[in-house]
Amino acid sequence: GENGAKKVKLDNKSSGQNAPSKVIHVRNVAPDATEADIINLGVPFGRVTNILLLKGKNQAFLEMADVEKASAMVNYYNYMTTVVRGRPVYIQYSNHSELKTDNAPAQQTAAAQAALQAAQSLIPGGVGMGGLTVGVGGMGAMGATALIGAASPNPVSPQGQPNSVLRVIVENLIYPVTLDVLHQIFSKFGAVLRIVTFTKSGTFQALIQFADAASAAQAKTSLDGQNIYNACCTLRIDYSKLETLNVKYNNDKSRDYTRPELPAGDGQPSLEQAMGLVPGGLTGSIPLAGTIPNLSAASAAARLAGLQQAGSVLLVSNLNTEMVTPDALFTLFGVYGDVHRVKILFAKKDNALIQMAEPHQANTAMQHLNNLRVWGKNIRVTLSKHNQVQLPKEGQPDAGLTKDFTASPLHRFKKPGSKNFLNIYPPSDTLHLSNIPASTTEEELIDLFTSTGGAVQAFKFFAKDRKMALLKMGSTEEAVHALIKMHNYQLSGSNHLKVSFSKGQIS
Repeated sequence: GENGAKKVKLDNKSSGQNAPSKVIHVRNVAPDATEADIINLGVPFGRVTNILLLKGKNQAFLEMADVEKASAMVNYYNYMTTVVRGRPVYIQYSNHSELKTDNAPAQQTAAAQAALQAAQSLIPGGVGMGGLTVGVGGMGAMGATALIGAASPNPVSPQGQPNSVLRVIVENLIYPVTLDVLHQIFSKFGAVLRIVTFTKSGTFQALIQFADAASAAQAKTSLDGQNIYNACCTLRIDYSKLETLNVKYNNDKSRDYTRPELPAGDGQPSLEQAMGLVPGGLTGSIPLAGTIPNLSAASAAARLAGLQQAGSVLLVSNLNTEMVTPDALFTLFGVYGDVHRVKILFAKKDNALIQMAEPHQANTAMQHLNNLRVWGKNIRVTLSKHNQVQLPKEGQPDAGLTKDFTASPLHRFKKPGSKNFLNIYPPSDTLHLSNIPASTTEEELIDLFTSTGGAVQAFKFFAKDRKMALLKMGSTEEAVHALIKMHNYQLSGSNHLKVSFSKGQIS
């Protein structure tokens, strides 16, 4: 009937807003991409059950075994852009609930089936490691068998069986190595799904889980013994005994790229994490030592420090142009991450660009603030295509619309392991106040918050600690306005009030 391949072609160009489905729509596919290339995008997340490549339209459809696997895939690729044959591909749910390919030409169906069979052997619990010799989408091309130990001169010992999880030790740690630095280096070899970092007996270590054992093998072969920066930070890489990593929190010590919704932290870090990680905020593209001759570690570090990571800049639109200022946006977005720069667009003052310290914080801010009502309008928050916010050139008129907050003393998340990571909650009508001086009364605080234009409904000091209180406004929107005006308000000579959204209500 007519509901075959032809109907599939009509998938709209929506922005990923379709309801979750096990069918995934892939756009901007390179003309020379094969079925195997597209299947490889899905293999890390589970069984791929069908594929349709629409060559002339630069699109493809992939059907996963179930919606859960499809949503892990969509989450991962929304967080990490991936490139197939030199072109970034865009991945979203299809508006079809299943993929019917009965009408596709026989030759195409045969190619799709062959590629699906080949991919099955790559899946853990499939035909086993032997499957890695199959030339799926370039995996075979890198000689996976040679990397897997069977054909290598050093047979792998039983506890270090080839595996998709690598254990990485960084020796000679002169410069800090962060989770983002590791992600950047290792993701050159394939999709990195999860990373956990910790310090053990004085050495900085990481567990890095790839989507498949072949990528892990290639990363191990290419990077073992390499220096991250010239003459320091040497990588020692083994296979881990773990089959998979269980990540509970997305923060600067651990991250699950397939689950951007995970919270940032918990009051009881594991023993290994509690031993203290090397703090460090170097991000950017890493020139591996050896690939760039004579690059001293110091200049590498300097280059890195200046480079901003892609995915850290947010575009905020539908702002109230009468009310918006860089400082107000700094305070509101600063609840969810450290804001480095804010630019209100000169030609479109209801739009602003906000550069966060790193992509994870941008993501957290976007999740909590998109569609929030601020100054009478629902703001829209999306990731910007810009990698950083440009400051105006010396002497250029800017009318105070751009502001650099990099050196601000008001960042909430600067200290690694800061308690603020544990207290990130969505906007609500109840605010958490802290740093209240002993001399300030309940009446004074209620008056101050009433002066922000809202009505205070309830107030309560913490029984155990009078420096803190909960305060309930008439609505979430009133609470947002109060937070913007009152966070960092000077209550006494040395006390600046700290305001954030509360997780609990006033009982």
